[in-house]
Amino acid sequence: MTELATYTLDDGIATIALDDGKANALSIAMLTRLHELFDAAERDGAIVLLTGREGRFSAGFDLKVFQAGDGEAVLEMLRLGATLAERILSFPTPVVIGCTGHAIAAGSFLALAADVRIGADGAFQLGMNEVKIGLTVPWWAIALARQRLTTADFDRAVVLGHGYDPAAAVAAGFLDRIVAPEQVRAEALAAASELKQLNMAAHHATKLRARQPALRAIRAAVEQELASFDGLGMTTAPA
Repeated sequence: MTELATYTLDDGIATIALDDGKANALSIAMLTRLHELFDAAERDGAIVLLTGREGRFSAGFDLKVFQAGDGEAVLEMLRLGATLAERILSFPTPVVIGCTGHAIAAGSFLALAADVRIGADGAFQLGMNEVKIGLTVPWWAIALARQRLTTADFDRAVVLGHGYDPAAAVAAGFLDRIVAPEQVRAEALAAASELKQLNMAAHHATKLRARQPALRAIRAAVEQELASFDGLGMTTAPA
């Protein structure tokens, strides 16, 4: 069986590449694998380059898990996704995203959490489409979006499920810049290499300080999510 994601360490940069041969859905297996690879990067003290397959970064959570109606499986998938996003937002070393194509729903959450986001230009879509497919946006994802998206785009993305092409995704805050698809990995690797100039201890301490409000909100939201989970991939909104 082909690995869902691979790990390559070279000169202090750990490249984690998602490739399930399809849409890179964030299934329980994929998320478990990603946590394992981030464990490896943390042990190696490496800067992380997180990327996808050609044309696909990630289509988000595995919808088949929601459709199956197994509440425990849905809860586990949401927990793994939330803790991965929080982990990226607070990771000890910089995390660079090489967004190789579509980044939808939970796929866009990872971009919202990373330090540097370089995307592929082209006929790709990025955004949070939960309200279009009958899912309530998780509290922790709202906290992620609030700390990264522009004020003007926050409601459009979260409440209206607006999808963005790569150029518009830069303006909204999902990406930092875009390049030709064939240049994404090279440009992301160059960005990761440049980040070696940082003092990692100072970087991490400053990251935690600067993102403290968002991290607190995300961690509190994860606890609230688990408490209010109704078993159908939805959450109960307060009155």
